[in-house]
Amino acid sequence: MIPALYVMIKPVSGSCNLRCTYCFYADEMHHREVASYGRMEEKTMEELIRRSLAQAEHQMTFAFQGGEPTLAGLSFYRQFVACAEKYRKPGQRIQYALQTNGICIDEEWAQFLAEHHFLVGLSLDGPRKLHDHYRRRPEGDGSFQRVMLAAKILRQYRVDVNVLTVVTAYNAPRIQTIYTFFHENHLDYQQYIPCIDPFGGTKGEQPYSLSGRAYGQFLCDLFDLWYEDITHGRFIYIRMFENLVGMLRGYPPESCDMGGCCSPQYVVEADGSVYPCDFYVLDEWRLGNICQNTYEELDQRRAELRFIEPSMEHPAQCENCRWHDLCRNGCRRDRLPQGDGRLGINVYCEGFQRFYEHAYARLLQLA
Repeated sequence: MIPALYVMIKPVSGSCNLRCTYCFYADEMHHREVASYGRMEEKTMEELIRRSLAQAEHQMTFAFQGGEPTLAGLSFYRQFVACAEKYRKPGQRIQYALQTNGICIDEEWAQFLAEHHFLVGLSLDGPRKLHDHYRRRPEGDGSFQRVMLAAKILRQYRVDVNVLTVVTAYNAPRIQTIYTFFHENHLDYQQYIPCIDPFGGTKGEQPYSLSGRAYGQFLCDLFDLWYEDITHGRFIYIRMFENLVGMLRGYPPESCDMGGCCSPQYVVEADGSVYPCDFYVLDEWRLGNICQNTYEELDQRRAELRFIEPSMEHPAQCENCRWHDLCRNGCRRDRLPQGDGRLGINVYCEGFQRFYEHAYARLLQLA
């Protein structure tokens, strides 16, 4: 048993009602033998819940992602919550999170999410022109209007919402427009993640790909906007900046990409297969199946595959950098492979250096 357990679940595999140009999971599906595992069966769901709650001593977090996890239907989640209550131990706390594009969210969904205290991540890349540039429906039209309706409904039912924005070459120079738009729409909990290039290609060759310089300028501009608000009494939560302030106070970061190496994770596909990271749901990284293997066996397989170990090695360029204790070379998926198979520096290294030079003194003031 462990004190707290976090499990990411893909109840409909990679199925989605949008066709976002930069979708990393659509790319992963194209790089494995079985692209989609369909919808999670009831027996798989129950075994996942039973084994997970038995493993977690005090706190259990079930986080649903996709694809688009709401395509499993509200009945799936009603059944999931009921089953979790069945297996919950006395005093055990269960938390739920859902990352959604918002297309299916209506009042019935919002009422359920509020009742069971779901933290909802809503994918939104800014105002209409910026959001619809890459986040389109299968028919080709944009999704902005429907997402904003979802945001309105979730706010009416007082659901905790965190906006997730993918940073691309297109929207990075327009962060002031995005930030102002979020402010005007009371979207004060924000997370920005750089887009991920597909497997097998050269980093930076996609139309949406970010350069290190562009990402660095984006972070500088965003920080200036955030710092101005924070120092004038207006609370805006931006995950990366909050983690940095915490790190300067001596706390470990809660964001995986800021820890310096990969953390032990469990990503469960619709068929029960388990993987070590959302960015590596590939056949070669399969740890086992939640219906067939214990958590100890899954951990053992992760160790055998040496998934975490390469991320613990940082090149000399990083070790000698004055910003290493804050930067820690970022996410494994963003680190450039070296010829000997080891992981090199982060593709955004130039941008991170520029950002820390720009923001460090003010981060210290806030800490």
